[in-house]
Amino acid sequence: MQTILFDLDGTLVDHFTTITNSIAHAQQTMGLEESSYAKVRATVGGGIMLTLTRLMGEDNAKRAHPIFTEHFEANLFNGLKELPGASWLLEQLHADGNYQMAVFTNKYGEHSRAITKHLGMDKWLSANVGTGDTDYRKPDPIFTAHILEIMNATSDETLLIGDSPFDFAAAQAGCLRSILVTTGSHDKQQLTEAADAEEIYSDLYELGESVFGFAKP
Repeated sequence: MQTILFDLDGTLVDHFTTITNSIAHAQQTMGLEESSYAKVRATVGGGIMLTLTRLMGEDNAKRAHPIFTEHFEANLFNGLKELPGASWLLEQLHADGNYQMAVFTNKYGEHSRAITKHLGMDKWLSANVGTGDTDYRKPDPIFTAHILEIMNATSDETLLIGDSPFDFAAAQAGCLRSILVTTGSHDKQQLTEAADAEEIYSDLYELGESVFGFAKP
C-alpha cells in the first residue's frame, strides 16, 4: 500500500486570512506596524515562530507568540477554506483502496487535527502530525522518519504532497518522492527555483487527474 503525506496550509486548506488577522492582532497589541495579507502569505512556512520572526524580529516574535496563539485559537475556523480538490482527492484516494494518507505539517498538531475534523477530512486520514507532537519540524529528517514510523511505511513507497520548499526539503531528507502545488505561498517559478522541483501542479484537481488518473467532477 502506498503512503501519501499531505501538507496542510497551502495544500489542503487556505488559512492565510486567519493567520494574518491573528498576526495583526498581536502587532496591534504590541504597538507594531501591521503586516499586510500579501506579506504574511509570502512569509508563511516553517512554523509560526519562524513566520513571526521573519515579520518582526526574534525578540518581538517571542513576545507576540502567546498573543497570536490566544487570538488564533479563539478564531481557528474564521476565514478557513478548503482548497480546490482537497476533499475530492482524499476521497478518491481512500476509495481506491491502495493508499493510506496522513497530514504532515509544521502547523501545531492540535490545530491541524481540529481543522481536518472541522472540515470532515479526518475520516480519510490515518494520522495527523504537526509541531508540538515531537521536538522536530519539517524539513528535519527525524520528523520525516517519525511520520514514516507512525504510518509503518518505507521511503520508497511514500509520496509527499505539499506547496513549499520546506515540503520538498522534508521529502528529500527522507528520500521520498514529492509533488508540489502552487496553491500556497509560492508560484511555479519560485518552487522550481527554490526547490528544484519537477512535478508542480496548479491545484489538487490537476494533480489528481495527471498523477492518479482520477476524473475531475
